[in-house]
Amino acid sequence: MSETQHTEILDALRSGNSSDIRDAAFSAGDLKLQDAVPMLCEHVKSANIGVQEAAEYALRKIRGPQVVDALLPLLSSEDAPVRNVAMDILREIASDSIESMQPYMQHEDSDLRIFVTDILGYCHTLQACHMLCRALLKDPEINVRYQAAVSLGTQAFPDAVSSLCQAMYDEEWVQFAVVEALAKIKDYSAVSALVKLLSHASPLVSSAIVDALGDLHDVKSIPLLFSSLDNVKEALRHKIVKAIVQILGSRGLSLLATKSKDKLRDYLLEALTDTDEDVLTATLQGLAAIGTPPCGKPVLRMAADIDRERDTELYEATVKTLAAIGYCDALRDALHSGDEKLLIPALAAVHLMDDRRVVEDLKQIFWQIGPEMQHMVIVDMARLADCTDVPFFVSVMNDVSDAEVLKSALLFFGNQNSCANVDDLVFAQLDHRYIDVQEMALEACINLHSANLNERFRERVKSDKPMQRMMAVYALGRYGVRENLQEISTALNDEDPQTRQVAVQAFQNLGSQAEEYLPLLLPLLKDDNKDVRLAVVELLGQIGSPVVLPHILAALDDEDEWVRIRAIEALGTYKVEDAVPRLSELFEHSSPMVAQKIIEALGNIGGNAAFSILLGLMDHEDPEIQHAAADAVAAIQAEQE
Repeated sequence: MSETQHTEILDALRSGNSSDIRDAAFSAGDLKLQDAVPMLCEHVKSANIGVQEAAEYALRKIRGPQVVDALLPLLSSEDAPVRNVAMDILREIASDSIESMQPYMQHEDSDLRIFVTDILGYCHTLQACHMLCRALLKDPEINVRYQAAVSLGTQAFPDAVSSLCQAMYDEEWVQFAVVEALAKIKDYSAVSALVKLLSHASPLVSSAIVDALGDLHDVKSIPLLFSSLDNVKEALRHKIVKAIVQILGSRGLSLLATKSKDKLRDYLLEALTDTDEDVLTATLQGLAAIGTPPCGKPVLRMAADIDRERDTELYEATVKTLAAIGYCDALRDALHSGDEKLLIPALAAVHLMDDRRVVEDLKQIFWQIGPEMQHMVIVDMARLADCTDVPFFVSVMNDVSDAEVLKSALLFFGNQNSCANVDDLVFAQLDHRYIDVQEMALEACINLHSANLNERFRERVKSDKPMQRMMAVYALGRYGVRENLQEISTALNDEDPQTRQVAVQAFQNLGSQAEEYLPLLLPLLKDDNKDVRLAVVELLGQIGSPVVLPHILAALDDEDEWVRIRAIEALGTYKVEDAVPRLSELFEHSSPMVAQKIIEALGNIGGNAAFSILLGLMDHEDPEIQHAAADAVAAIQAEQE
């Protein structure tokens, strides 16, 4: 910086022009002009916001001991905004000169000592920590001691623990800050001191101690917390219960002795009346770990009273607790109560269980509840029921028209391949008026994997209804292509394009072994239906052998864009270098989507030819093409490394 520039900045800062002062302040900051510091501190007091902000910016940039020394006197300003700006800057830079603040810690003005104690909390040095410890133990003003404890918590240095423990017997306001600081430091040497204070601390401090012990997760505090349960007021007892759950966790709670579990369980049930959501959440976690069947009733009542829309997380916690407790009289009574407030959480809990005992109760209430409830019930019955429950599901199939219920019943039947007389019932639903029910019936038939059903699908291939033929071919492909080759091969020439498409897709079940059936499949590359051609190209891509590559290359000339895309993807997957010239040629007259796929394929193929083409595309007029080409080039380079 030249002498002239230096002088110009200082002159501008002395001027009365706000715009010049503002510009000069920014320049002083950028150039870290130490000589400007006194004037910048004066301009912090400016009524012009722009000047004040520029001066603040500059002081933060220059920083150093000189700036700290210059700002400290502003803490005595009667103008609160000036004082606040000075404090804010010092919080950031005071560590540049901790020594400068030392005299202020003995200043007769207690407010000034509070400000400096606050600032020291942002100075993460042991020197600042030691100064705060002295203030905590020696300062005559309670608010200074309080702020020292808060600042020590902000620093979170373990070195402060000894002093904080000594300050535990200060006045309540300081005790509270000390406990919170120890919780933030998370030093386990503080646990014993916190525990000793708990027995004779005020309710406010006791509550803070219990929260701190819970956050520290030190098992050594558990015996004292247990012994305190009988001798404290209800609100604090709930906090202690929460801390015990926090410290032990579900696994630790389950390892408690029977007597301790019984005692804690009683207090957990009492804590369900608390209004603090954190306490309630911990309480439910505790009951989920050690709750017994009698605990189900109060937890269920709590779930019934919760606003499910507003307190979603708490409601879900109650449901999980009920599920953990297990199927009990409270849930059974709720299912039969007819009270939706009880029935809904009971069903939600049952949904999380794997207990067959509930099936009989669900069967009994099914016919007494509305459609929405029936949907919930039938889902769980389909999951938990067995062959002994087939008569119930038969009655559902015969007497219920609700599609959602029927789909769940079909799901049940599809999982019962060891049950007798199921095939015909499921097969009949293939002709249901709802498509989604037909699809579920088809999946159920496939899951049953019955020789009888396989034969019936062979017959249905001859149906005069295209939908029936298509579904039959799909099922035969899933049952086994080789076993049903005659019917599936015939379907390749079906008059219905969807049936031809499904017949081609059936060969995908063979994986690469479908290659032996290429003579049957390749003619369909000329099919007049694009979906059939697409299915063939997808199958060729799945086979991926050298035999099919010429046919995939030929598909690049297909009139349908998606057929071309699938061919391009296959060529990229199998890194067919011979395809690079053809892909380059195709790029010139392709849509943006096809062009993107070609670039991806070239990136996958790699090699000199693909690399050169992609480099050329990085200057393309379309930014998206440029970006895609750059990514593909990067992919090739990464593979070479």
